[in-house]
Amino acid sequence: MMIHPSRKAFLTLSGTALAAFATAACGAPATTPTASAGASVDGKGKTLSVLLSVNATYPDQQKQWMAALSATFKAQTGADLTFETFASGAEELTKIQTSVVAGRGPDVYGLGTTFTPTAYATGAFMKLTDADWAAIGGKNRFNPAALGISGPDDKNLIGIPYTRPPLVMAYNTELLKSAGIDAPATSWNGLRDQAKKSMATTPGTFGLSIGYKDGYDPWKYVWGLAIQTGNTLVNGSKATINDPVVKKAYETYFGWYGTDKIVDPAAAGWTNPQALAAFSQGKTAFLPMTTSRSMPTLDASPVAGKYAFAVMPTTVDGTTPSGAVAASGILAGDNLVIADYSSVKDLALAFVNLATSKEEQLTYTKTFGDLPANVEALKALADPRLAPMAQAASQAHATPFTGAWSDIQLALMNVVVQSLPELSSGGVRSSSLDKLLADAQQKSQSSLDRVPKG
Repeated sequence: MMIHPSRKAFLTLSGTALAAFATAACGAPATTPTASAGASVDGKGKTLSVLLSVNATYPDQQKQWMAALSATFKAQTGADLTFETFASGAEELTKIQTSVVAGRGPDVYGLGTTFTPTAYATGAFMKLTDADWAAIGGKNRFNPAALGISGPDDKNLIGIPYTRPPLVMAYNTELLKSAGIDAPATSWNGLRDQAKKSMATTPGTFGLSIGYKDGYDPWKYVWGLAIQTGNTLVNGSKATINDPVVKKAYETYFGWYGTDKIVDPAAAGWTNPQALAAFSQGKTAFLPMTTSRSMPTLDASPVAGKYAFAVMPTTVDGTTPSGAVAASGILAGDNLVIADYSSVKDLALAFVNLATSKEEQLTYTKTFGDLPANVEALKALADPRLAPMAQAASQAHATPFTGAWSDIQLALMNVVVQSLPELSSGGVRSSSLDKLLADAQQKSQSSLDRVPKG
């Protein structure tokens, strides 16, 4: 059996034995032709498996949503719909790796945008043809910007936009008013100063609400602080993590806790739902790195009617050095990708068509708060509180489109994970950070070296 070159490279990249793939993949189900535009799908007696991330903020609502979507899919196609879930970026990568090696697993994956380049590098996911796009409503169903990280170019796309919630910052309007602050700062240093001022004005509160133990977002702070200072973390085929700019980014991020003391001491053990909970109880002035997903919680909390959104700071100190990017955050969200090994690609396209339809996207937004990727669904939302999110989306920046990015992302996360014991004791030592950055550099460069060239 011949192995696709890019898939072979990915197996090397992920450290998986080539022999294991060759043995398992030869026994994988044969692929079937994809559905054509307008074709009805008879899925009686068949099952479609979908992998999605766990919604830790709304677990009960997610179960109910899955049940309702399964019922609708069954009514439309006659097929059963089952769900698998993952709870962290590391688990997400492991699932991709094991499924690619085995040549079997979920038919449809819901992947974070930053993991789409890794999925593409495997060669194990469908490149969408014109007929495939027609079967899911056409490319014009989605905002063109939403396709920005669906593939390396517009002729080679695997990712179908599912959600596109721009990363923004929530703030407590009452706490800011009490502190005499008219609007959130547009620089991180300015935000730090506002956080201190708010705490001084309202004793018993904290400035920033951050989940240092979260499985997804800590690296995004470091990425933002670095890119806003001129280091994109990847320069061509070279990793640039073991660099003073990146070290300073980590020191700033950890410094909010250890040096500036504008973060609740308990935050070293918080995930994002706990950071959201603290903000929702009026205990913090700012909640960075959030999305519209927080709205259902906030609207049912003590800060209902007392919060607003703003674009996150786009500079560190108010300046944009040469080579820097005034990014409001990563091009965030989720893509749906279809496994090339799937024997039910027609059902996979039918599911994507359903999940990205205007009606289902609006239901998803109502349930979880995430903004839809569907253009018509987005137009149907009239909440004025969403205006800052449109601005944030226009200032978001994509992470590098390289098959090594997931490993780089996890290396960045590992620096935070390994630093938590010291952080919770008061602060991370410079020498400790140096060692962790050197290790992250080595792992990232090793991964980049294994990405196929050309």
